[in-house]
Amino acid sequence: MSNVETLELQSAIGFEGKVPNGLRIHPDRMHMIYAIGCNLVIENLQTRKQEFLIGHNNNVSCIAVSKSGRFIASGQVTYMGFKADIIIWDFASRQLYARLVLHKVKVQDLAFSPNDAYLFSLGGQDDGSVVVWNVATKESICGSQAQHKSSGITYCLAASRNNDNLFFTAGNNTLRIWELDLPNRKIRPLDVNLGQTKRIVKTISSSDTEDVFFCGSTTGDILQIGYQGQFKAIGPEKNKFSLGVTALQCLKNGDILAGSGDGKVFLLAPLTFKPKKTAECDAEVTSLALRGDGHMFFVGTAKSQIYKIQLSEWKQELLNTCHNSVINDIAFPFGTSELFATCSFEDIRVWHSASSQELLRIKVPNKTCTSIVFSRDGTSIISGWDDGKIRAFYPESGKLMYVINDAHQRGVTSLAITSDCRRIISGGGEGQVRVWNIRPDSQTLEATMKEHKNAVVQIKINKSDSECLSASLDGTCIIWDLKRFKRSQVLFANTLFQCIAYHPEEFHILTGGSDRKIAYWESYDGAQIRELEASKSGTINGLDIDATGEVESVGFGHGGEVKKVKICPNNRVIVSVGDDGSILRWRLSSA
Repeated sequence: MSNVETLELQSAIGFEGKVPNGLRIHPDRMHMIYAIGCNLVIENLQTRKQEFLIGHNNNVSCIAVSKSGRFIASGQVTYMGFKADIIIWDFASRQLYARLVLHKVKVQDLAFSPNDAYLFSLGGQDDGSVVVWNVATKESICGSQAQHKSSGITYCLAASRNNDNLFFTAGNNTLRIWELDLPNRKIRPLDVNLGQTKRIVKTISSSDTEDVFFCGSTTGDILQIGYQGQFKAIGPEKNKFSLGVTALQCLKNGDILAGSGDGKVFLLAPLTFKPKKTAECDAEVTSLALRGDGHMFFVGTAKSQIYKIQLSEWKQELLNTCHNSVINDIAFPFGTSELFATCSFEDIRVWHSASSQELLRIKVPNKTCTSIVFSRDGTSIISGWDDGKIRAFYPESGKLMYVINDAHQRGVTSLAITSDCRRIISGGGEGQVRVWNIRPDSQTLEATMKEHKNAVVQIKINKSDSECLSASLDGTCIIWDLKRFKRSQVLFANTLFQCIAYHPEEFHILTGGSDRKIAYWESYDGAQIRELEASKSGTINGLDIDATGEVESVGFGHGGEVKKVKICPNNRVIVSVGDDGSILRWRLSSA
């Protein structure tokens, strides 16, 4: 493992929509910046080409871009008791400029001062401090507790648009204006007196036109505050925004853009906060990013969609879409690398590999798809679901072809199809392996094989369709004879098996699981030959093998568990999917 290369990340499908203000447009108006897992993505808005900033070791929690566009800053979350890094990136070179470490557990929010001199950072609820960093010297100038002990959590932070020494924080019953006293290396807070008004503020935006800033509250109204601490206005009085104001941006002409928790975007008149225009998105609005002066802006939602809206025509267009929950499986059609399918909660999606565009979406409301496979002749997509049904769909239209009801009691957990497309072999949550006979007009149960005591997580069939492998969470792998429907071998190991594969020559079987090792076994007698230490930290959830079978490179990028990996049929690209809903494509170094 010492001479292992790093896998090159080629492209990614995903967007961490739950990060507040996690979508930004660079001042050059050409690039969109957002997070996927541990990585920052810089995507060209015209060519859609992606570049990756890789340096965090856990999920990115906040992003800021400096006014000049020279710097990007990103903060992350980490584990209890550990410090969370802030990284400042040099945009021109796409390189790490500085790594700043002070906050504990989570960096909640970041903002640059107007002329890039300072970076203001806010720690999460386990940290509760604000820190001012000197960007030139890469060191902290001073810090302070973000709120009084009697106040709740501070959620957000914003810098003044014109004064380098001024910034604002707000949260649960706390609203403060901070002034930097550089000669004495101190920041001095001024608490804004809201009188009887008690609010939880989740988003702040400074005005371009005058010395005021706006705060969006969970109550669904907006507060206007002067730089000297005067409470100027609150509104709208009636028809508050449903599920709270979750994103705000001030426009050059004084109008305000607001996003709400029920997925609406509003263009508001100043002072009255009455809506002039409204647009609807699919979920809570978490980001509003202006391009240039805001003639066009981009909306990010909690369900990981990105919309583009032209301000004058108020036309909206869906720009990016992806899964927003755990992806359970990937499948390539036989012999082609141009398409692949992924499955998750409520849907199956078919993607074009080269452009990362979604070609087809098959929806089954309130059900989770656990496994998918293309039939070898390409005429159907066969899928297993947590409601115990096997559903087959036409790949072009996504229309339902047939359903096998009650295929398994505790949900279908794995699937495979023979190369002649005549049989489906399915595994269930109760541990049974079943063989189904597939005809154009009927689907019948041919055999049930009961040996496993726990869920069957993966099934693989050999090239001649004469035997299949099943791996289970009960710590066994079984080789089944598909002529007699009997067990021919069983593999025992002190691990929860998660994945299996036949070696291309089929005289070996590979397994991976909770002991972090990849094991090689003899096919004919089930004897273990060797083990490789394959993961330093967690369970092996997926494995795939090409003809070489050497560990030659390792890739880092997913923010959570990697659920499955597949080598594409042309052996040029590896596709991996994670529990954060992202799909990453890696260049295979041997290619």
